[in-house]
Amino acid sequence: MAGNSFGNLFRLTTFGESHGVAIGGVLDGCPSGVEIDLDAVQKEMDRRKPGQSAIVTQRKEPDTVEFLSGIFEGRTTGTPIGFVIRNTNQKSRDYSHIKDSYRPSHADYVYDQKYGFRDYRGGGRSSARETASRVVAGAIAKQFLSQIKINAFVSQVGKMKMDVPYQKLDLSMIESNPVRCPHPETAAKMEDYIKKIRKEGDTIGGIITCVARQVPIGLGEPVFDKLHAELGKAMLSINAVKGFEYGSGFKGIQMKGSEHNDQFNSDGSTKTNFSGGVQGGISNGMDIYFNVAFKPVATIIQPYETIDKDGNKVTTKGKGRHDPCVVPRAVPIVEAMTALVLADYTLLNRTIRLDYRPKS
Repeated sequence: MAGNSFGNLFRLTTFGESHGVAIGGVLDGCPSGVEIDLDAVQKEMDRRKPGQSAIVTQRKEPDTVEFLSGIFEGRTTGTPIGFVIRNTNQKSRDYSHIKDSYRPSHADYVYDQKYGFRDYRGGGRSSARETASRVVAGAIAKQFLSQIKINAFVSQVGKMKMDVPYQKLDLSMIESNPVRCPHPETAAKMEDYIKKIRKEGDTIGGIITCVARQVPIGLGEPVFDKLHAELGKAMLSINAVKGFEYGSGFKGIQMKGSEHNDQFNSDGSTKTNFSGGVQGGISNGMDIYFNVAFKPVATIIQPYETIDKDGNKVTTKGKGRHDPCVVPRAVPIVEAMTALVLADYTLLNRTIRLDYRPKS
């Protein structure tokens, strides 16, 4: 299986399955001497872990990170950072009923067709549990990028949308509720709605908005490695993501060029930021902001029709512990992938500057 690594210089490779002994990763390319707050890393994991509230999966995993290499006396050594996260609360029997059949809108069928074999326990490698390793790496990337502030939050659940610009929100309120919406009134309505959906044995999707502030000018390459293109790839690699838009996004098509152009201030900043902090594929120093759309979780606790491995129609029902809405737990994942992209491009930018130094 290819495609288990992400990044160029700041590069993460993940391993493990949802119901295996452990999941984990190797983070290569992190410079030496970066102070690592291990409690801060664990705090990020606690934001993603299952069982944290009544509106997420009730699988109970401590998600404690064990670092194997690359950190000594609280600092990175410059060598690969290896880590594992033990799986402690698997209930593989909950998936025995799909051993020979395929769940609609899951990776079951295509895995079987591509590899001729699959781990049906919780989806194996295709499980969103893999993203825990990304959060560990992202937490380290955040500490490497200490000057950049990255905040993601839930801005929509189903048709319930928070129509408040992020500039007018108190982002310190993101962690004040289980939905991770910084608008308390909307958050309370979203929470009630998700609970209702859960009682129906159904699921619902949503949107996460992410903002990266204090990003320096110059990150990104102007042709195939545009910064926003890499952010899009990062977000679309997350389980259940169906869409990505940055800056004005799809709403920008309703504007005239005279309205949409970001006019300059004398210091090079812009009066508006429809560009979303990226121009020509390169960061311009303004806030980078984007939306990530997540589909409803595919596993529903309702009877449904599907096919088995021989193509026969069968009726089954979802079992096990699943999120009725994935977006509250996906907030730290979006932040982590953003941090990984910005860390990678920061190192790439340093390399380019060194390559193009004037010869003495």
